[in-house]
Amino acid sequence: MSYDLVIFDNDGVLVDSEPISNRLLAGYLTELGHPTTYEESLRDYMGSAMHRIHDLVEERTGEKLPADFDEIFHARVFAAFERDLEPVAGVGDVLERLTEAGVRYCVASSGSHERIRVGHRTTGLARWFPDEIVFSADDVGRGKPAPDLFLHAAARMGVEPGRCVVVEDSRLGVQAANAAGMDVHAFTAMTPEERLTGANGYFAHMVDLPAILGV
Repeated sequence: MSYDLVIFDNDGVLVDSEPISNRLLAGYLTELGHPTTYEESLRDYMGSAMHRIHDLVEERTGEKLPADFDEIFHARVFAAFERDLEPVAGVGDVLERLTEAGVRYCVASSGSHERIRVGHRTTGLARWFPDEIVFSADDVGRGKPAPDLFLHAAARMGVEPGRCVVVEDSRLGVQAANAAGMDVHAFTAMTPEERLTGANGYFAHMVDLPAILGV
């Protein structure tokens, strides 16, 4: 099937940020008295907007995270991004192929606009993503697995949900795409296929995406 819009997740799909951010998240939660391993952070929080982290911790422990949790966490993440962040291997070639073929695309991320921009600047991807095609869970209030973000991106791009395909690497993202009525191809470089049930297809190497999309 051909699509009118490709919607990319950001973390783990465009930029290789999930190992960095989840190690820092696990460490910070543990520091605050909520012992969390890296593997548990990936399982519970990968693909989450910040509000979901707050909600899950309070639900499990009855305690609220500190008011400055987001500010301190993001400061640590951005500093690490500046040192260590890389683009996902092959993603520049994919974006070039889509552009040459006239296939429209955008990014819809659970991360904040600032997080998206820091990652894109650091990895050299900023030139592919002008502001008008960058969407964040901050724009809609509810992050994945709610469909709101993907539906918002489609509406802003002027494309019907059924004509969109989402590229995701998290369980929450696949669920959000399903709820939005969009096809979704799951990128399995970090997350095993069995944890991404509900996707229309699976691929482990970003360079394979154009062929999967018929580009």
